Parts: sequence; C-alpha cells; structure tokens
Amino acid sequence: MNKRLNGLGHFDGKTHILPISIYYEDTDLSGVVYHANYLRYMERGRTEFFRLAGISKMDGLEEDEPTAWAIRSVTIDYHRPARLDDNVTVHTILTGLSGARMRATQRVMCGDVLLVQARIEACITTLTGKARRLPKNVVETLAPFLTTEET
Repeated sequence: MNKRLNGLGHFDGKTHILPISIYYEDTDLSGVVYHANYLRYMERGRTEFFRLAGISKMDGLEEDEPTAWAIRSVTIDYHRPARLDDNVTVHTILTGLSGARMRATQRVMCGDVLLVQARIEACITTLTGKARRLPKNVVETLAPFLTTEET
C-alpha cells in the first residue's frame, strides 16, 4: 500500500502522510501557527486519506437522501508549535470503523518531532443531522487501511 499521486500525499503502509508548508497566513504575529489551524491541516489529511484510498467525501450528496461526513468528537493535545516556513506532515491512521462511526488518530510532525496529536471520531449524517450507517462500499474500501495502532 504505497500509492502516490501529486498533491495527495502518500501512504506509508497504512499511514497516510500529507506534507504541508507553513505560510505567514497560518501564523500569529510571533510566527507561531495559530492553534485552530491544526484542525484545518488534519481535515486536509483526512480528505486526502479518503481520496487516495478511493472514497469521495462528496458521493453522499448524490444519494436520494443526501448524507455528509460530520465530526462527532475531537481530542487534541498540543506538544510543540509549528512556525513560519516549517514543513510539517500530517499522519492519518484509521483506527476504527463501526456502525455509523469512523475513528482516526492524527499527528502533525515536523521531521521526527511530534507537534500535535488528535483522536477524531467522524460519522455520516443526513443533511438534517440524523446519523446513518457507513455505506458498505465505504467500509469495504477503507477496511484494508484499518489498524489498531494508536500510539
């Protein structure tokens, strides 16, 4: 499982790795990345994980009863800041698929240094907010990437 496409990052085993450059717009006056931007980087990481694995996040909108992915919970730990001009990577590891939920661990790294770690739980809901089971094709497509590794 070592697929590569331009702009999508790549898989190293079951871990998706997305490179991100830190720009001035990402930082505060001191050149440190604003804390909420890490959530944006992780969203990009999950999106590219899905895309490279073969899942379109937009497919659910074309169903008779449109559905979309929604974040159910996020637990995030900040260890060190990224700074202007750093090149970081977002590591996404799929740790659970069950019923209506998907769980992932994500890490933002600068080289070998852990900057931020988060545990994400996402679900599929209708546009009115009702939870739906993960579609069979989504589970089957993502199953090869599933791991119990969380550390």
